[in-house]
Amino acid sequence: MTTKRNALFFFGLLAGAISTGSVWAHGNVTPTAVETQGLTPIKQAGVPLDADGWAAVNPYRKSPEQGKAIEVGASAYNQNCAACHGLEAKSGGIAPDLRMLDEGDVGDEWFVERVRNGAVRDGRVYMPKMADYLSQEALWAVRTYLDSVHVEE
Repeated sequence: MTTKRNALFFFGLLAGAISTGSVWAHGNVTPTAVETQGLTPIKQAGVPLDADGWAAVNPYRKSPEQGKAIEVGASAYNQNCAACHGLEAKSGGIAPDLRMLDEGDVGDEWFVERVRNGAVRDGRVYMPKMADYLSQEALWAVRTYLDSVHVEE
């Protein structure tokens, strides 16, 4: 009887582990459109652009519309990033804590790389290419929001 009970217990645990696998998966977030009205379009923001038209630095960081960018960015973050990176950018340990991104241009470079290319390892998508879904204005607003909640490690 004990062997049968142990076998049932083992297969029950195995079935539970298999069925909860999607709970721990990343990259299954369906991006939500973001309204960026009130933010200067990137091409008119007066910052350097790369060959693909991407801003090299955050155009809203020290602009008069920084407050609006933080507001738009907070909303965009909550809709598109919080599921993996945590509410208020406080990670629960599954994805990086975005409050600890480098500040300034160095952090901007990493941010652009990640939102344009996503994160894929061993064929698994850990973060989608958010630039495929959200405008640069929305993504730079998210970066501005993340700057506003920055903490040192």
